[in-house]
Amino acid sequence: MRIHFIAIGGSAMHNLAIALHKKGYQISGSDDVIFEPAKSRLEKYGLLPAEMGWDENRISTDLEAVILGMHARIDNPELIKAQELGIKIYSYPEYVYEQSKNKLRVVIGGSHGKTTITSMILHVLNHYNRDFDYLVGAQLAGFETMVRITDAAPVMIIEGDEYLSSPIDRRPKFHLYKANVAVISGIAWDHINVFPTYADYTLQFDKFIDTIEENGTLIYCEADQDLNEIALKSKAKIHKIGYAIPEHDIRNGITYLLPKKTALKIFGDHNLMNLNAAKLVCEQLDVNQNDFDTAIASFTGAAKRLEVISADDSTNVYKDFAHSPSKLKATIEAVKAQFTDRRLVACIELHTFSSLNKDFLKEYAGAMDKADEAIVFIDLKSFEQKRMEPFSEEDVQQAFANPKLKFFNDAAQLKAYLLSLNYKNANLLMMSSGNYAGFDLPELAAALPK
Repeated sequence: MRIHFIAIGGSAMHNLAIALHKKGYQISGSDDVIFEPAKSRLEKYGLLPAEMGWDENRISTDLEAVILGMHARIDNPELIKAQELGIKIYSYPEYVYEQSKNKLRVVIGGSHGKTTITSMILHVLNHYNRDFDYLVGAQLAGFETMVRITDAAPVMIIEGDEYLSSPIDRRPKFHLYKANVAVISGIAWDHINVFPTYADYTLQFDKFIDTIEENGTLIYCEADQDLNEIALKSKAKIHKIGYAIPEHDIRNGITYLLPKKTALKIFGDHNLMNLNAAKLVCEQLDVNQNDFDTAIASFTGAAKRLEVISADDSTNVYKDFAHSPSKLKATIEAVKAQFTDRRLVACIELHTFSSLNKDFLKEYAGAMDKADEAIVFIDLKSFEQKRMEPFSEEDVQQAFANPKLKFFNDAAQLKAYLLSLNYKNANLLMMSSGNYAGFDLPELAAALPK
């Protein structure tokens, strides 16, 4: 099989390219820019394009398929050439389905927790040396790549998000996988550039339930009122299993899963709900509760999900992917609940299209109220790149309903302010789906005054 990837540098795209290369396919690709770690990974497998940019001469009739990434535009010359030649064009979720349609497919959806739930399932299955394929949205310890596709594995675990599949396929990705077992972790409005109202957004989850294979299983968070209503109203011919926060205890900064008092390396109500979802999925895959608890005890979390940058007896520094209002609120509350005797300095970088939209910004009201020191950072370049009007400090304070909140749009000033605080008996939580304008977080953590 000869397959060409247009926009091969994307997170899922380059991992899928590597997975298919390992399967023996002949892979080529193109992109206008490729960042790390995609660049090094592609180079390792001989898949890095020799030159950046688009070239229609890369497209010829000896290609069996073209896989199109979201980064490409509809006027991409390689795409146009493939269309003219009548070559089959797939989005990457569409092609993942093609590769897994004869397997049992587990699809993890929801506005938050997808990566963590998927990672927990992979960790447990890996612990017991089970054979499985997967697609996950973060780099995990013990897994070289974020995608694995083989002929032999009987099951595929797929993190399925609700964003669009490709520039020419406007369906949400998770609609294309046709799950046998599906998870919805919760619904919190996001991606307002394509789902301009909350009703538009929730409709995608309703449709997702309809894509579950007949007699399949839906595992959903019944603590989410809107999701609970959607799940119960659905007339899909499927089994439905609700879940909530499992019984647990917190002692000396460690969370124990009851009744067996299994010590966990993760914490927070949202992570405990994620754990319950993963446990229910694993039961569907013939992993019993005792075996699950044994394996999950060694799970340390997915990259950038309450990832520990540094920790000592007085101060912990965390990096987290939280960016939407619900994720921000849940992450702050988790750290405060785990360390009740420590102050919390919480900083969020607003980076996504939704979070930089003035109409959506009010959705953050109260999201940082549990932080002792609340800070919002926006790199001015983010507004320039997205051609949006910058916010003032007053805009942000009013939207968050927090007059004490500090606002920065200069990375150097933010760093200076963070280093001016005292961190004795205090934790620092840095949240972003971006990179804080190139901040070196380990270096910052090492320099914090205590």
